[in-house]
Amino acid sequence: MFRFANPEYLYLFFAIPIFIIGFIYLNIRKRKSVEKLGTLSLVKKMMPELSLKRSYLKFWLVLVAIGFGIIVLARPQFGTKVEKVDKKGIELVIAIDVSNSMLAEDIRPSRLAKAKQMLTRIIDERKDDKVAIVVFAGEAFIQLPLTPDNQSAKLFLETIDPSLVPVQGTAIGSAIDMSMTCFSNDQDIDRAIVLITDGEGHEGNAEEAAARVADKGVHVNVVGIGTTEGAIIPISEGSSEVKRDTQGQPVVTKLNEEMCRQIAKAGKGLYAHADNSNSALKSLQSELEKLQKKEIDGVAYSEYDEKFQIFAAVMLLLLILEVCIFDKKNRIFRNVRLFK
Repeated sequence: MFRFANPEYLYLFFAIPIFIIGFIYLNIRKRKSVEKLGTLSLVKKMMPELSLKRSYLKFWLVLVAIGFGIIVLARPQFGTKVEKVDKKGIELVIAIDVSNSMLAEDIRPSRLAKAKQMLTRIIDERKDDKVAIVVFAGEAFIQLPLTPDNQSAKLFLETIDPSLVPVQGTAIGSAIDMSMTCFSNDQDIDRAIVLITDGEGHEGNAEEAAARVADKGVHVNVVGIGTTEGAIIPISEGSSEVKRDTQGQPVVTKLNEEMCRQIAKAGKGLYAHADNSNSALKSLQSELEKLQKKEIDGVAYSEYDEKFQIFAAVMLLLLILEVCIFDKKNRIFRNVRLFK
């Protein structure tokens, strides 16, 4: 994969033809000035040390160096960069509901979009934690294994939508059990689960699952998203068409807040209601800050690695070569045919 970090500088290449035209124009004027003294062959005999080819070569070296300089300014990037990271944090598994009811727009811009915005903020502010992502609806899947690379976590978070889990439902118990498999075997580090859901279509056994993991020292924090008044469910995100029941009536989804509270209580964690404010985010961050942090070793992967150094080195080499070439022939290179 290849890209330029600052592609706007590539427009400078449009100036290259101007340099060429200017060079040609100046050479034509020089030639006319020389011809006033006599024919070119005569002038060459009068000035044997002068080398026109050298001036041409110097110009092209500078021009190519300018081209490489423009590429350096545009910052070419490709490949994957691996960095060693030393962090002090916790292990955090984010389990996010991706059932169709999460497309409801009683929370702006939608329940799912609001959840992703909120979780992005959490990942940004808790950049020293190891993070895993689990998605669930009627089934639960690991979207991202435990990683210290919060940039990767945010990239995976952006791709989440209901199509990831084709089986509809709200299998919260399965999501909690799946979240437990994401943690490492390190018993000295504090661990937590953040479960974000509207609780619609809850399939049972979630409280038992939360209690099981709480007994193992893992707190289950639940963020209920939506309103108790409810809202209709779009066919897809941003669609004006809505889901309808067998009688043709729009399906209304409501936040099951009582169930969310019970799961958080069984999991010895926090319950927070996510609305159009940031109160739930602040409460959750405060709860996670109570956990004991530990030194975490790992690697972080960035999608692009800077490669401008290669082009900068070539540019420098060309400029050094241009400086070393004189306009006039010298005794050392007199017999080198390239410069005659």
